[in-house]
Amino acid sequence: MEIKQLSFAADSPPLSVIAAAKLAGISLPTDTSGSAPTFHFSNGLKLHGTYVLLRYLGRVAKLYGQNACESGEVDEWLEYVLVFSSGSEFENACNYVDKYLEKRTFVVGQCLTIADIAVWSALAGTGQRWESLRKSKKYQNLVRWFNSISTEYSDSLNEVTATYVGKKAVGKPVAAKSKEQQGVQQSRSVNADVSEKGKAGSRPSFEVDLPDAEIGKVRLRFAPEPSGYLHIGHSKAALLNQYFAQRYQGQLIVRFDDTNPAKESNEFVDNLLKDIQTLGIKYEEVTYTSDYFPDLMQMAENLIRQGKAYVDDTPREQMQKERMDGIESRCRSNSVEENMKLWKEMILGSERGVQCCLRGKLDMQDPNKSLRDPVYYRCNPLPHHRIGSKYKLYPTYDFACPFVDAKEGITHALRSSEYHDRNAQYHRIQEDMGVKKVHIYEFSRLNMVYTLLSKRKLLWFVQNGKVDGWDDPRFPTVQGIVRRGLKVEALIQFILEQGASKNLNLMEWDKLWTINKKIIDPVCPRHTAVIEERHVLLTLTNGPDEPFVRIIPRHKKFEGAGEKATTYTKRIWIDQADAASISVDEEITLMDWGNAIVKEISRDQDGHVTQLTGILHLEGSVKTTKLKLTWLPETNELVNLTLMGFDYLITKKKLEEGEDFLDVLNPCTKTETLAIGDSNMRNLKQGEILQLERKGYYRCDVPFTRPSKPVVLFAIPDGRQQTVLK
Repeated sequence: MEIKQLSFAADSPPLSVIAAAKLAGISLPTDTSGSAPTFHFSNGLKLHGTYVLLRYLGRVAKLYGQNACESGEVDEWLEYVLVFSSGSEFENACNYVDKYLEKRTFVVGQCLTIADIAVWSALAGTGQRWESLRKSKKYQNLVRWFNSISTEYSDSLNEVTATYVGKKAVGKPVAAKSKEQQGVQQSRSVNADVSEKGKAGSRPSFEVDLPDAEIGKVRLRFAPEPSGYLHIGHSKAALLNQYFAQRYQGQLIVRFDDTNPAKESNEFVDNLLKDIQTLGIKYEEVTYTSDYFPDLMQMAENLIRQGKAYVDDTPREQMQKERMDGIESRCRSNSVEENMKLWKEMILGSERGVQCCLRGKLDMQDPNKSLRDPVYYRCNPLPHHRIGSKYKLYPTYDFACPFVDAKEGITHALRSSEYHDRNAQYHRIQEDMGVKKVHIYEFSRLNMVYTLLSKRKLLWFVQNGKVDGWDDPRFPTVQGIVRRGLKVEALIQFILEQGASKNLNLMEWDKLWTINKKIIDPVCPRHTAVIEERHVLLTLTNGPDEPFVRIIPRHKKFEGAGEKATTYTKRIWIDQADAASISVDEEITLMDWGNAIVKEISRDQDGHVTQLTGILHLEGSVKTTKLKLTWLPETNELVNLTLMGFDYLITKKKLEEGEDFLDVLNPCTKTETLAIGDSNMRNLKQGEILQLERKGYYRCDVPFTRPSKPVVLFAIPDGRQQTVLK
């Protein structure tokens, strides 16, 4: 008899039941149209009530204590935990449990039980209220216990909180997962492919509404221009579109706004689709604005015939000035016949035609300058990346977007607030076209410190050889930051935590890298490296005459990271910086080996340490030593490494209006450090994330191929290492 389904009310998910099932590895397909939490079994039987279901899972998964007495204690705690749901008693309950946990690791007995899960869920379920207390020093034992449970079972519990616990609303859950996401299990390996948990299906911690949105009838589009790779700013737009599509059980399409052949290419289309897949965006179909060029041409002609558009041959600079000053063009009063004649010249791309553009006849006196007769079409002789040289003129984004949105049945167009002044233009053009009105929903553009997000400026770095391509680890593109070592889960969490706010914000990279560290640190394997420059041999006179090997974990707290072979020899390498900090007769700890006492230190004429001599003192206590040093054996199996560090491309947090980014270029954005690494690093795969002990986190960009070619590792920021820029 197996559980067929868990049903509950969408606004009150049984957090403890869902968490217990996750920890027990029990798949729970969910139905959020129910009322009281209910298990539906394959034989037709049902169980009702949160704590009835929790007790059932406790018995099945052996989380009910080690004996009858402990089971009784568990029952007591399941009754007590209800106190947390009484707002006025919440802190009294925290105080009681804090004192109770002073000398305990678990609530009951010596291992995890459903009592722990119930108390943990009661706290986590209050959202921001508990988070505020958790950051304070008020309940140190309770916080220690909570953090221990959260860390030990992070994969399961993080997924539960990300899905069901709202950040801003105390205790208010966010929408339950879609059916496609239910029952998905995730490997804990940090180097595995991105799972459903980390993809864009994870629910954000915010609740906002689209205007006039109906469940099942919402249709959205993510519409990048194929003139560059997807960057962190685009990611926000893509993820918000997916969030709303899932929330309203609607549709999301990807549309390439390919109206400017001078900037666009198939390379950009292919890589944008690759980046969209990386983010886990699920879409119905891919369309192109160029699919609608014939319809757009016909619409332009209709507007000309209706007197709502005219052909203008005013020079561009003069036209811009007239728009700013509210001066009507001399061509505004052209007859329909004259406009059609010039329109045909534009279609041919003739000498006369290329002097002209098509403008909408809106309102040249409107205070909103976007309504002052915007350009609808311009001539461009360049071939289009999809359709070649069929057309000599192309629609502007301002003209094409409102038409294609309506044509494709888009109900809501998400646009960043930088387009706010053009919203009136968008709706006026739709009105003139006589098409269905599309709702606009604004969100704030994502801006990052020391970062350029303009594709034009990023292209300058590529074309001028300042970076190695669009996937350069110094770039804010999805491919760039992933190549630097950012997990997609961290990017998604970072963006969705901000919500759909309309307030402009300048975000720190440190916050993103801190989230990333929390994801990679518990699971990434540990390795050892020694900086090659002036590295020092330490000879242990009583060390092993013959080298021997021990197999030890790659991560002491995560078995899934696997094992590594460590060789122990009489002569070992250590960093020059470490050697310089040692005194004669000082006892040190050699990590993963034991203590040693340094007896002799040799230096060159400049004071650099050249050699050390000492004795092993394995019976010594590691608690008494000041220096805990990493080391490598003197063998020919060591691996040559190049450690790459990266800095911001510009030296100013935020460019002011009119400020040229060329004036604030960072002259040194990349460093290389030669090192040697343990022999196990021969097995690193491209893209694998690791920690070099006492040196930081790295991503393997170039794996081992032969001894003469170094393994290339990219340093991953951890949120604390800040580059000092003036």
